Amino acid sequence: MGIEQLESEEIDAILRLARRFQRARPRPLFKEKRVALLFYEASTRTRISFEFAAKVLGATTTIVHATASSVEKGESLIDTGLTIRALGAQVIIIRHPSSGAPLVLARHVDVPVINAGDGMHEHPSQALLDAFTILQHRKTLRGLRVAIVGDIYHSRVARSEVYLLSRYGAKIALCGPPELAPDSAATLASGVQVTRNIGEALRGADVVMVLRIQKERLAGKQISLEQYIAQYQVTPERLRLAQRDAILMHPGPIIRGMELTGELADSPQSVVLEQVANGVPVRMAILARALQIRV
Repeated sequence: MGIEQLESEEIDAILRLARRFQRARPRPLFKEKRVALLFYEASTRTRISFEFAAKVLGATTTIVHATASSVEKGESLIDTGLTIRALGAQVIIIRHPSSGAPLVLARHVDVPVINAGDGMHEHPSQALLDAFTILQHRKTLRGLRVAIVGDIYHSRVARSEVYLLSRYGAKIALCGPPELAPDSAATLASGVQVTRNIGEALRGADVVMVLRIQKERLAGKQISLEQYIAQYQVTPERLRLAQRDAILMHPGPIIRGMELTGELADSPQSVVLEQVANGVPVRMAILARALQIRV
């Protein structure tokens, strides 16, 4: 399930539970539980924080990589899921390059399936931990001006962010060249606008979220890497257009000197490492809700 399908009440419950987990050392609620992490794509932050989240709660975790399992031999997603379930997994966390893969798997196994990122579709847990992080610096999401700069088109993070933040009344400006931020992105939710002017996007923003740029995705495009940096890189000068207390976010991995400067990545306004740390309590809450464990 993605943010688009989650009820607001469920989102609120996850964020409340994450705050409880962050404030107090949790009991081993998952003792004797088995959690399988099925990752068809490379991951550092998401995989490790889900693994840490499960282990802090007392679960046993097993990581299944596509390149070191029967997947490499051609086994289907469904058969892999059924095998993992037969071995005793009580929840499956999946990252997959195909949009909709978690939903397909969930239809064939009788345990909770948690979406850790699927293709160009969604990254629900990232949006939840980002909302959690924002609320540590702001009282509410309602009325916030949020600028998301970079590769909107390919970003599952951007989609989940738009679905969640717009639902709570944030005003979102998406910024990037036409190839990476098409005008159609404005139809993702109400209160969303697309602009080609980074100054317009950042002016008055409370939250500036920068997305990773992959060089290979600029190949063959009308805009070169050098032009992208000149027109869309978030720099200290450009960030001054935002509110003085604006926070700077990035889902990672950061490529310094491309989508933003190294100086900004390490600046007091950057909450990037807070985002990483918040991934553990938020994903603990996601796991607890998925397994319907009372806390």
